[in-house]
Amino acid sequence: MRMQRRELFKAGLAGAASLAGLDPALAALTPSTPSTAKPFSSAPELAPLLGLPGQDMQASSLKVEGKLPAGLRGVYYKNGPALMARGDERYRHWFDGDGLLQAWTFGEAGVSHQARFVQTAKFKAEAAAGRFLVPGFGTPIPARKPVRGADDMNTANTSVLRQGGKLYALWEGGSAYELDPATLQTRGPKSWSPELAGMPFSAHPKVEADGTVWNFGTFGTRMALYQISPQGQVLRSTVFEAPGAIGMVHDFAVSQRYLVFLLAPIHIDQQALRAGESLSSSMRWQGQEATRVLVVDKADFERRRVLEIPAAMVFHFGNAWDDGQTLQLDYVQNRELPQAQLALTQIMRGERPSAAQRNTTPRFMRIDLASGRIELRSREDVVEFPVVDPRVVAQRYRHVYYPTAIDIGERWGFNGLLHLDLESGQRQRFCFGNEVVVEEHVLVPKPGSRVEGEGWLLGLCFDSRRQLSFASVFDAQAISAGPIAKVWLPYWVTYGFHGKFYAA
Repeated sequence: MRMQRRELFKAGLAGAASLAGLDPALAALTPSTPSTAKPFSSAPELAPLLGLPGQDMQASSLKVEGKLPAGLRGVYYKNGPALMARGDERYRHWFDGDGLLQAWTFGEAGVSHQARFVQTAKFKAEAAAGRFLVPGFGTPIPARKPVRGADDMNTANTSVLRQGGKLYALWEGGSAYELDPATLQTRGPKSWSPELAGMPFSAHPKVEADGTVWNFGTFGTRMALYQISPQGQVLRSTVFEAPGAIGMVHDFAVSQRYLVFLLAPIHIDQQALRAGESLSSSMRWQGQEATRVLVVDKADFERRRVLEIPAAMVFHFGNAWDDGQTLQLDYVQNRELPQAQLALTQIMRGERPSAAQRNTTPRFMRIDLASGRIELRSREDVVEFPVVDPRVVAQRYRHVYYPTAIDIGERWGFNGLLHLDLESGQRQRFCFGNEVVVEEHVLVPKPGSRVEGEGWLLGLCFDSRRQLSFASVFDAQAISAGPIAKVWLPYWVTYGFHGKFYAA
């Protein structure tokens, strides 16, 4: 680690510790003031949301508990918001923090970790100024410098993509940012083609087994679609008027023939926005309206169909497949927007949301393509961040994996993993206990295997008692047996959103 805890302590970043009752080592890694840190002492699982200062982090020869599989070789990249405060200001919304990209390298010599903040134009300008300069998604900061477009507010904090030998940090509303895959040094914003410069490129591209990438972006009342080759060239793109509200479209699903979007009834109050409210607080949930199901033909972006389901708030999809007659997909239904937004701001204050605000459950959709009839099914498991085997993206699939909450009580976050077999309906679960927060886990196929689900689940966790982060590795076919290995950092990192593993 380039800046040890004692050095951070000497730098004066630990002043909150004695007053807030926080572990000094934890407080040494956050720029928060005593008034900010104090509420977190009663909810230790929320401590990583205090954020980190803007320094890089690095550690090698990490401690391994258990035994890592011999075939697990490559890099696990993980992105998420991490810098939450500058000067005397602190972000109010989890989505606002500047992006920290991590690289966990699994090699024959062991496991190493490095993390760098993405050097966006926003990050560099604010670091030089020592304060926030532009509005956040959920924090109404006055624009202290001209905002010419979305990339002036780009935090590059949500996900990651490696395509055509290049690595990108992704955000919701602006350009991808290119980084060096080995050093994580920032190279700059990516223009996929001259006419697409500055266009939104969402944080949830779908990568098929042959390397083809599908993605979208939303801006104003319009949507953009992309098809990108395995080598990183744009094959097709289009921009069109959205068929309804697109106040928040975070993810989508891809089948053999279609792109599928669920457009929740979220409208932007332009008057509130002009009056200085944040984009998040200017969103209005219209629960009496339908959620539109937009189905786009992959072969011809102009062939689009719109269906409807009752109002539903969706952040994340698992996967989709179709056989020409029916289209089937899965997703996680979130709370309605007001409850979701309240929870996302509460945790930034160190407050635990109520159990009702944490109710996110799996949903399954079947569309009869001839009639347009939609069937919906649900389960009662509390989950988020669904993933599938990367070899079955846009193909018929059987297995979905999620972080899950098991008898979690009042505590925030997930404490276990769930494997759901869609054909049998059976599930496997493992619970770490209430001292561990579980993040998204990705499936890493075993080398040489062609069987869906034959591989390892790999993801990050935070031990709130030890105040350390670790990576956990499971046999994806035997989750209930518990992790086969844990890889411990000598420090903790903030909670991330999404990651990808790339085999060596």
